[in-house]
Amino acid sequence: MSTEPRIEVRAEQPCVSVPIRVPLREWGRANALVPEVFGWLEGRGIAPGGPLFYRYRVVGGMDEEFHLEVGVPVGEAVAGDGRVVAGHVPGGSYAVLTHHGHPDRIGESFAALEEWARRRGVAWATRQVDGRRVWDGRFEFYLTDPAVQPDPEKWSVEIAYLLADG
Repeated sequence: MSTEPRIEVRAEQPCVSVPIRVPLREWGRANALVPEVFGWLEGRGIAPGGPLFYRYRVVGGMDEEFHLEVGVPVGEAVAGDGRVVAGHVPGGSYAVLTHHGHPDRIGESFAALEEWARRRGVAWATRQVDGRRVWDGRFEFYLTDPAVQPDPEKWSVEIAYLLADG
């Protein structure tokens, strides 16, 4: 289940993340980065400036690698250390909806957002690199803290795609 899509204009926000390339079959490797990112922040006394996110650069499949980053927004720009990279969540116009329920069913919400955009002629901020579609801003923001709500059926995940005119 998801909310109705909407367009929001967002300011650029600094963040830190760990990049990874992983097929869906090995998704546990991406999820394992979550405590690493939060531990990195905690070890430096840096408070998160927003919810955990997964940023998809290239969308893969069961055996094709996703190119993604597991990260957290921060209040002000910080330096990375090699493995943890400093960056930003790009500012601009985003198509956004909130998925409610288990993340394993988030594909239904992706499809709903993409169909909504298709009907309206909305274009995503993407480019072709070496024959692959690279996204400039495709995010999942995990609004529910699993430490507070351990039941994934009760989680909320915001999906946000940067628009081409963003």
